[in-house]
Amino acid sequence: MYIENDEKEYEISQLDNKKRTNRSSLKKNGLLHDKILSYGDDTVSNKIIHGENLDVLKLLQEDFSNAFKCVYLDPPYNNGESYLHYLDNMEHEKWLSNLSERLRIIKSLLSEDGSLWLSIDDSEMHYLKVMADSVFGRENFVSTIIWEKRTTRENRKAFSRNHEYVLVYAKNALKWSKIRNTLPLTAEASDRYKNPDHDPRGPWQSVSANVQAGHATLNQFYTIVSPSGVSHYPPKGRCWVYSESKMMEEIKKNNIWFGRNGEGVPRIKKFLSDRKAGLVPETIWKAEIVGTTSDAKKHLLQLFTDTALFDTPKPEELIARILKISTNPGDLVLDAFLGSGTTCAVAHKMNRKYIGIEIGNHIRTHCFSRMKKVVDGEQGGISKDVNWTGGGGFEFFSVDK
Repeated sequence: MYIENDEKEYEISQLDNKKRTNRSSLKKNGLLHDKILSYGDDTVSNKIIHGENLDVLKLLQEDFSNAFKCVYLDPPYNNGESYLHYLDNMEHEKWLSNLSERLRIIKSLLSEDGSLWLSIDDSEMHYLKVMADSVFGRENFVSTIIWEKRTTRENRKAFSRNHEYVLVYAKNALKWSKIRNTLPLTAEASDRYKNPDHDPRGPWQSVSANVQAGHATLNQFYTIVSPSGVSHYPPKGRCWVYSESKMMEEIKKNNIWFGRNGEGVPRIKKFLSDRKAGLVPETIWKAEIVGTTSDAKKHLLQLFTDTALFDTPKPEELIARILKISTNPGDLVLDAFLGSGTTCAVAHKMNRKYIGIEIGNHIRTHCFSRMKKVVDGEQGGISKDVNWTGGGGFEFFSVDK
């Protein structure tokens, strides 16, 4: 779906052309294995494939039906821009039709508890949402993530567009909601736990002891007398979360907080030591947490000192959060618009298996070169966060024409 820009076509050959004709005769499902561009140890699990993604997706259906736990797509946004490695200007209906054809195949490649994450901007976001609803079903739409892609002001346009979107779909939203991961507690969240009464069980935070009364029973309406003798009755339209006998037990166990002077409205103590789950993911992803386009370009500058940068890279921290929520180590990840190779780089560092597809020549100049450095232990992006030191490998394939 990428359209090569002939006027700006990138000069790619850093490899000896004679060596590249020494390609392996191995063919698997219409793919040619390139030994020269395969790298590292334990390469079988990870694949980078040069070819038109629709052709490759069709080829993958034979062996990878229901196999991918997560698919991330960063397709052309169809915003009319001209970039170094592709033109992003297609007739609207054709753009939608092309993406729809790919999404239908991707749905068949997703596991029953798998998820699809789609990056997009304002240009086509709402049309893409309606089209993706028709493929996955509105009931399987999970959420819209707002990513703060820049923190500086853009003064050349009517509005400074500081955000993009990530549409999240599940093959089966009910199944996915049961397996999706929470995020680690942040320092800010942990700081909410205090211990003002010096409880030996450690830090805690309080939550409301009353709830909406819509489905309440009679034994949830009663008066609670605080240690200081103040009587409390649930507010109008609400009831106590526990029955009276249960509430008395919790008070005796020092699980109910009445404030420092013992006169406050009763609240339930929740201890940090009892917390097993992390934070439920929110829908606004700030730049300070998941990085910006500028951060991604700075990383690429470190990786490619003599090579033209990819125009629209995503920061590794953004993709890492997606994979943290949607996958576990060993799960299989797919990116059908690989771009500069960020998804494969992050998946490799996070011990996920992956397949990346790209039609542009930058699959050699950027993706191959980047992944080679990842295998060798490069320290940019999320490397320090996940203690990445190198290892593993990948196979390189091309579509057999």
